[in-house]
Amino acid sequence: MELIIQDFIEYLESRQVSKNTLLSYKRDINQLAEYLDEVGKKMFEATEEDLVAYIAYMQTLGKSNATISRCIASMKAFYRYLLKLKLVEENIADKLSSPKVEKKELSILSVTEVESLLEQPNLSDLKGQRDKAMLETLYATGIRVTELISLNLSELNLNAGHIKVKKKNKERIIPLGKTTLRYLREYVENVRPLLIKTEDEPSLFINANGQKMTRQGFWKIIKYYKEQAHITKEITPHVLRHSFATHLLQNGADLKAIQTMLGHSDISSTQVYMQFQNENLKDIYKKAHPRA
Repeated sequence: MELIIQDFIEYLESRQVSKNTLLSYKRDINQLAEYLDEVGKKMFEATEEDLVAYIAYMQTLGKSNATISRCIASMKAFYRYLLKLKLVEENIADKLSSPKVEKKELSILSVTEVESLLEQPNLSDLKGQRDKAMLETLYATGIRVTELISLNLSELNLNAGHIKVKKKNKERIIPLGKTTLRYLREYVENVRPLLIKTEDEPSLFINANGQKMTRQGFWKIIKYYKEQAHITKEITPHVLRHSFATHLLQNGADLKAIQTMLGHSDISSTQVYMQFQNENLKDIYKKAHPRA
């Protein structure tokens, strides 16, 4: 079974499924296999009732609806793969329904809060200068944390003033402002050369070990500066992405342009930020309209 699960993951990888999704699917299917083994069932012999029982088991463990929904998606994909290989006669997960997942309210930082966060790195040391460049880049471009840490030095064009972000077979060019370019230039010319271990290191942002920055490493950086800035809101790299889009929209940026920079394939994903623009418009209306 381990080999089949590994083959399944490699199959998904060949279809350019994201690394995070691959890790989630692998974990979900391994946990399902462990559960079935404990109740004396084999993956090939399991029934829809067994999967329903597993879902109920996850609920007793206190798993969130979001986690259970993802597990159901993993099971559907896995049994679809087994059916494709004719290892099972039907996709027993196909009719499983996911529990309703409540949409979390978007967390947005104010411009003042963002400025406070960006002011925290100590520019008198290498780590602080690197952190400053990373935070400025994240807020200036709205890219995902995975895209940030995956940036290579070759994808930064200081002269043209942009970065090139690649995702699967697509790439997008995102402009950089003067402030961000200044900190990036300082980092690339005077800091990064002292952090890398080998000259052939491609990654733009380097950790203390002289290697590519990790997701976990950058999350710790964000958390540290959040506490330093005494910001009470929960801050993640994605909160800065939301703030980037919201602040652009509130200052008159075109929704289509924001969609392009964020890399959304569907405009509906970008339209979620309209709720914050509407709030801004209400303030403008109240201040400007004689009958407000």
